[in-house]
Amino acid sequence: MKPTVVITHWVHPEIIDLLSDRTTVIANQSKETISRTEIIRRAEKAEGLMVFMPDSIDDQFLAACPQLKVIAGALRGYDNFDVAACTQRKIWFTIVPELLAAPTAELTVGLLINLGRRMLEGDDLVRSGQFQGWRSQLYSTGLENQNIGIVGMGQLGKALAQRLAGFDSNLFYCDPIPLDAELERTWKIEKLSWQSLLKQSKYLILNVPLQPETFHLINPNTIAQMPPGSYLINPCRGSVVDEEAVSQAINSGHLAGYAADVFEMEDWARKDRPQQIPPSLLNNRTSTFFTENRSMKAPGFRHGDE
Repeated sequence: MKPTVVITHWVHPEIIDLLSDRTTVIANQSKETISRTEIIRRAEKAEGLMVFMPDSIDDQFLAACPQLKVIAGALRGYDNFDVAACTQRKIWFTIVPELLAAPTAELTVGLLINLGRRMLEGDDLVRSGQFQGWRSQLYSTGLENQNIGIVGMGQLGKALAQRLAGFDSNLFYCDPIPLDAELERTWKIEKLSWQSLLKQSKYLILNVPLQPETFHLINPNTIAQMPPGSYLINPCRGSVVDEEAVSQAINSGHLAGYAADVFEMEDWARKDRPQQIPPSLLNNRTSTFFTENRSMKAPGFRHGDE
Protein backbone atom coordinates (compact mmCIF):
# COMPACT_ATOMS: atom_id res chain seq x y z
CA MET A 1 0.00 0.00 0.00
CA LYS A 2 1.29 3.45 -0.88
CA PRO A 3 1.99 5.84 2.00
CA THR A 4 -0.32 8.84 2.26
CA VAL A 5 1.01 12.37 1.86
CA VAL A 6 -1.07 15.45 2.68
CA ILE A 7 -0.30 18.80 1.00
CA THR A 8 -1.73 21.70 2.97
CA HIS A 9 -1.65 24.39 0.25
CA TRP A 10 -1.97 24.65 -3.50
CA VAL A 11 0.94 23.41 -5.62
CA HIS A 12 1.30 23.04 -9.37
CA PRO A 13 -0.24 19.84 -10.81
CA GLU A 14 3.16 18.45 -11.83
CA ILE A 15 4.17 18.31 -8.16
CA ILE A 16 1.12 16.18 -7.39
CA ASP A 17 1.87 13.99 -10.41
CA LEU A 18 5.44 13.47 -9.23
CA LEU A 19 4.36 12.44 -5.74
CA SER A 20 1.49 10.28 -7.01
CA ASP A 21 3.90 7.78 -8.55
CA ARG A 22 4.85 6.52 -5.11
CA THR A 23 2.29 7.93 -2.67
CA THR A 24 -1.41 8.55 -2.22
CA VAL A 25 -1.71 12.32 -2.32
CA ILE A 26 -4.37 14.30 -0.46
CA ALA A 27 -3.91 17.79 -1.86
CA ASN A 28 -5.49 21.13 -1.15
CA GLN A 29 -6.25 22.15 -4.72
CA SER A 30 -7.90 25.41 -3.74
CA LYS A 31 -6.04 28.70 -3.33
CA GLU A 32 -7.36 29.05 0.22
CA THR A 33 -5.75 28.14 3.55
CA ILE A 34 -7.76 25.33 5.12
CA SER A 35 -8.31 25.21 8.86
CA ARG A 36 -6.01 23.46 11.30
CA THR A 37 -8.88 21.13 12.20
CA GLU A 38 -9.30 20.12 8.56
CA ILE A 39 -5.57 19.56 8.09
CA ILE A 40 -5.52 17.27 11.14
CA ARG A 41 -8.53 15.38 9.80
CA ARG A 42 -6.78 14.79 6.49
CA ALA A 43 -3.44 13.91 8.09
CA GLU A 44 -4.54 11.76 11.02
CA LYS A 45 -3.51 8.58 9.17
CA ALA A 46 -0.89 10.09 6.87
CA GLU A 47 2.81 9.28 6.89
CA GLY A 48 3.91 12.49 5.16
CA LEU A 49 2.89 16.13 5.31
CA MET A 50 3.98 19.04 3.10
CA VAL A 51 3.59 22.38 4.88
CA PHE A 52 3.93 26.06 4.00
CA MET A 53 4.36 29.34 5.83
CA PRO A 54 0.68 29.85 6.76
CA ASP A 55 0.82 26.52 8.65
CA SER A 56 1.84 25.97 12.26
CA ILE A 57 2.78 22.61 13.79
CA ASP A 58 3.07 21.96 17.52
CA ASP A 59 3.07 18.91 19.78
CA GLN A 60 -0.73 18.88 20.07
CA PHE A 61 -0.99 18.69 16.27
CA LEU A 62 1.54 15.84 16.15
CA ALA A 63 -0.32 13.90 18.84
CA ALA A 64 -3.42 13.93 16.61
CA CYS A 65 -1.43 12.55 13.66
CA PRO A 66 0.47 9.60 15.18
CA GLN A 67 1.54 7.97 11.91
CA LEU A 68 3.51 10.94 10.59
CA LYS A 69 7.11 10.11 9.69
CA VAL A 70 8.12 13.15 7.60
CA ILE A 71 7.02 16.79 7.56
CA ALA A 72 8.45 18.59 4.54
CA GLY A 73 8.54 22.35 4.80
CA ALA A 74 8.36 24.17 1.46
CA LEU A 75 10.14 27.03 3.16
CA ARG A 76 13.45 28.07 4.64
CA GLY A 77 12.37 29.97 7.77
CA TYR A 78 10.67 27.54 10.17
CA ASP A 79 9.78 29.61 13.25
CA ASN A 80 6.12 28.51 12.97
CA PHE A 81 7.05 24.86 13.53
CA ASP A 82 8.06 23.04 16.72
CA VAL A 83 11.09 21.16 15.46
CA ALA A 84 11.94 19.88 18.95
CA ALA A 85 8.52 18.24 19.22
CA CYS A 86 9.05 16.59 15.82
CA THR A 87 12.46 15.30 16.91
CA GLN A 88 11.06 13.94 20.16
CA ARG A 89 8.45 12.00 18.20
CA LYS A 90 11.10 10.81 15.68
CA ILE A 91 9.50 12.74 12.84
CA TRP A 92 11.83 14.17 10.21
CA PHE A 93 11.30 17.88 9.62
CA THR A 94 12.89 19.16 6.42
CA ILE A 95 13.31 22.62 4.92
CA VAL A 96 14.82 24.05 1.73
CA PRO A 97 17.77 26.22 2.82
CA GLU A 98 18.50 27.52 -0.68
CA LEU A 99 14.87 28.31 -1.47
CA LEU A 100 14.29 31.37 -3.67
CA ALA A 101 17.14 33.57 -2.46
CA ALA A 102 17.50 35.12 -5.93
CA PRO A 103 13.80 36.02 -6.50
CA THR A 104 13.54 37.40 -2.95
CA ALA A 105 16.65 39.49 -3.50
CA GLU A 106 15.13 40.84 -6.72
CA LEU A 107 11.94 41.75 -4.87
CA THR A 108 13.98 43.47 -2.17
CA VAL A 109 15.83 45.55 -4.75
CA GLY A 110 12.44 46.51 -6.20
CA LEU A 111 11.19 47.62 -2.78
CA LEU A 112 14.41 49.55 -2.23
CA ILE A 113 14.15 51.43 -5.52
CA ASN A 114 10.44 52.08 -4.97
CA LEU A 115 11.13 53.76 -1.62
CA GLY A 116 14.12 55.73 -2.81
CA ARG A 117 12.36 57.01 -5.93
CA ARG A 118 8.92 57.44 -4.28
CA MET A 119 7.21 55.44 -7.00
CA LEU A 120 3.90 54.83 -5.23
CA GLU A 121 3.59 58.51 -4.40
CA GLY A 122 4.33 59.40 -8.00
CA ASP A 123 1.70 56.96 -9.21
CA ASP A 124 -0.82 58.46 -6.77
CA LEU A 125 0.00 61.96 -7.97
CA VAL A 126 -0.54 61.14 -11.65
CA ARG A 127 -3.85 59.42 -10.91
CA SER A 128 -5.07 62.18 -8.57
CA GLY A 129 -5.63 64.78 -11.27
CA GLN A 130 -3.17 67.15 -9.54
CA PHE A 131 -0.26 66.22 -11.82
CA GLN A 132 1.19 69.30 -13.53
CA GLY A 133 3.36 67.75 -16.21
CA TRP A 134 7.06 68.60 -16.18
CA ARG A 135 6.79 70.77 -13.06
CA SER A 136 8.73 69.17 -10.20
CA GLN A 137 6.41 68.09 -7.39
CA LEU A 138 8.22 65.14 -5.78
CA TYR A 139 11.87 64.88 -4.82
CA SER A 140 13.78 61.70 -4.02
CA THR A 141 17.25 60.46 -3.18
CA GLY A 142 17.71 57.31 -5.26
CA LEU A 143 20.45 54.79 -4.41
CA GLU A 144 23.59 56.24 -5.96
CA ASN A 145 26.21 57.20 -3.33
CA GLN A 146 23.79 56.28 -0.53
CA ASN A 147 24.72 54.09 2.45
CA ILE A 148 22.89 50.75 2.31
CA GLY A 149 23.12 48.47 5.34
CA ILE A 150 22.35 44.74 5.16
CA VAL A 151 21.54 42.97 8.43
CA GLY A 152 22.38 39.28 8.04
CA MET A 153 24.54 37.77 5.31
CA GLY A 154 22.96 34.37 4.78
CA GLN A 155 21.94 33.24 1.30
CA LEU A 156 19.52 36.13 0.88
CA GLY A 157 21.97 38.71 2.17
CA LYS A 158 24.63 37.49 -0.25
CA ALA A 159 22.22 37.42 -3.19
CA LEU A 160 21.19 40.97 -2.32
CA ALA A 161 24.75 42.28 -1.97
CA GLN A 162 25.64 40.74 -5.32
CA ARG A 163 22.81 42.62 -7.01
CA LEU A 164 23.36 45.92 -5.21
CA ALA A 165 27.07 45.97 -6.07
CA GLY A 166 26.25 47.56 -9.43
CA PHE A 167 24.29 50.53 -8.05
CA ASP A 168 27.28 52.67 -7.04
CA SER A 169 26.03 52.70 -3.46
CA ASN A 170 28.12 52.39 -0.30
CA LEU A 171 27.42 48.85 0.94
CA PHE A 172 27.78 47.74 4.56
CA TYR A 173 26.72 44.63 6.44
CA CYS A 174 26.41 43.24 9.93
CA ASP A 175 26.76 39.51 10.68
CA PRO A 176 28.56 37.44 13.33
CA ILE A 177 30.39 35.58 10.54
CA PRO A 178 32.45 37.81 8.24
CA LEU A 179 32.20 37.39 4.49
CA ASP A 180 35.11 35.93 2.59
CA ALA A 181 37.62 38.73 1.93
CA GLU A 182 37.37 38.16 -1.80
CA LEU A 183 33.57 38.68 -1.72
CA GLU A 184 34.03 41.87 0.29
CA ARG A 185 36.40 43.18 -2.37
CA THR A 186 34.22 42.05 -5.28
CA TRP A 187 31.04 43.59 -3.88
CA LYS A 188 32.84 46.57 -2.28
CA ILE A 189 31.05 45.88 0.98
CA GLU A 190 32.33 46.61 4.50
CA LYS A 191 31.50 44.84 7.77
CA LEU A 192 30.27 47.07 10.61
CA SER A 193 29.01 46.55 14.13
CA TRP A 194 25.24 46.56 14.67
CA GLN A 195 25.33 50.01 16.29
CA SER A 196 27.48 51.46 13.51
CA LEU A 197 25.24 49.96 10.84
CA LEU A 198 22.19 51.55 12.43
CA LYS A 199 23.83 54.97 12.60
CA GLN A 200 25.30 54.99 9.09
CA SER A 201 22.58 53.41 6.91
CA LYS A 202 20.30 55.59 4.82
CA TYR A 203 18.64 52.31 3.79
CA LEU A 204 18.53 49.42 6.27
CA ILE A 205 17.57 45.96 4.96
CA LEU A 206 16.68 43.12 7.35
CA ASN A 207 17.65 39.55 6.41
CA VAL A 208 17.50 37.62 9.69
CA PRO A 209 15.43 34.66 10.93
CA LEU A 210 12.79 35.17 13.62
CA GLN A 211 14.34 34.01 16.89
CA PRO A 212 14.03 35.25 20.48
CA GLU A 213 17.05 37.51 20.01
CA THR A 214 15.69 39.01 16.76
CA PHE A 215 12.11 39.57 17.95
CA HIS A 216 11.44 43.32 17.58
CA LEU A 217 15.06 43.87 16.62
CA ILE A 218 13.71 47.11 15.17
CA ASN A 219 12.04 48.95 18.05
CA PRO A 220 11.80 52.53 19.35
CA ASN A 221 15.37 52.39 20.68
CA THR A 222 16.98 51.08 17.49
CA ILE A 223 14.88 53.36 15.29
CA ALA A 224 16.10 56.35 17.31
CA GLN A 225 19.68 55.39 16.36
CA MET A 226 18.88 55.43 12.64
CA PRO A 227 19.54 58.68 10.73
CA PRO A 228 16.56 61.02 10.35
CA GLY A 229 14.98 60.50 6.95
CA SER A 230 16.24 56.92 6.59
CA TYR A 231 14.39 53.97 5.07
CA LEU A 232 13.68 50.47 6.41
CA ILE A 233 13.09 47.38 4.25
CA ASN A 234 11.91 44.06 5.71
CA PRO A 235 11.77 40.94 3.49
CA CYS A 236 12.45 38.42 6.30
CA ARG A 237 9.86 38.13 9.12
CA GLY A 238 7.20 40.56 10.30
CA SER A 239 7.97 40.27 14.00
CA VAL A 240 11.60 41.25 13.52
CA VAL A 241 10.01 44.72 13.36
CA ASP A 242 7.78 46.46 15.89
CA GLU A 243 5.22 47.71 13.37
CA GLU A 244 3.64 50.18 15.79
CA ALA A 245 7.04 51.74 16.45
CA VAL A 246 7.72 51.96 12.71
CA SER A 247 4.34 53.61 12.15
CA GLN A 248 5.08 56.20 14.82
CA ALA A 249 8.54 56.87 13.37
CA ILE A 250 7.06 57.45 9.90
CA ASN A 251 4.38 59.76 11.28
CA SER A 252 7.01 61.77 13.18
CA GLY A 253 9.18 62.01 10.07
CA HIS A 254 12.15 60.18 11.58
CA LEU A 255 11.71 57.36 9.06
CA ALA A 256 11.14 58.45 5.48
CA GLY A 257 9.59 55.13 4.48
CA TYR A 258 9.07 51.45 5.19
CA ALA A 259 8.73 48.53 2.76
CA ALA A 260 7.85 44.93 3.62
CA ASP A 261 6.32 41.76 2.26
CA VAL A 262 6.03 40.19 5.72
CA PHE A 263 3.91 41.22 8.70
CA GLU A 264 3.61 40.51 12.41
CA MET A 265 0.11 39.12 11.92
CA GLU A 266 1.59 36.24 9.85
CA ASP A 267 3.82 34.87 12.61
CA TRP A 268 1.64 32.03 13.86
CA ALA A 269 4.17 30.88 16.47
CA ARG A 270 3.42 34.06 18.44
CA LYS A 271 0.48 33.53 20.76
CA ASP A 272 0.20 37.32 21.08
CA ARG A 273 0.51 38.06 17.36
CA PRO A 274 -1.55 41.02 16.10
CA GLN A 275 -4.63 40.18 14.09
CA GLN A 276 -4.03 42.90 11.51
CA ILE A 277 -1.45 45.31 10.14
CA PRO A 278 -1.64 48.61 12.07
CA PRO A 279 -4.08 50.86 10.18
CA SER A 280 -1.77 53.84 10.70
CA LEU A 281 0.92 51.94 8.79
CA LEU A 282 -1.44 50.79 6.03
CA ASN A 283 -2.75 54.29 5.47
CA ASN A 284 0.66 55.89 5.07
CA ARG A 285 1.72 56.06 1.42
CA THR A 286 5.42 56.21 2.34
CA SER A 287 4.93 52.54 3.26
CA THR A 288 5.13 49.94 0.52
CA PHE A 289 3.70 46.45 0.95
CA PHE A 290 3.93 43.44 -1.28
CA THR A 291 1.94 40.27 -0.91
CA GLU A 292 3.04 36.69 -1.55
CA ASN A 293 4.69 36.16 -4.91
CA ARG A 294 5.20 32.64 -6.22
CA SER A 295 8.15 32.04 -8.50
CA MET A 296 7.70 29.90 -11.58
CA LYS A 297 11.11 28.43 -10.77
CA ALA A 298 9.75 26.76 -7.65
CA PRO A 299 6.09 25.79 -8.17
CA GLY A 300 3.85 26.33 -5.21
CA PHE A 301 6.62 27.48 -2.88
CA ARG A 302 6.54 30.74 -0.95
CA HIS A 303 9.83 32.50 -0.45
CA GLY A 304 11.34 32.38 2.98
CA ASP A 305 13.64 34.63 4.88
CA GLU A 306 17.25 34.75 5.95
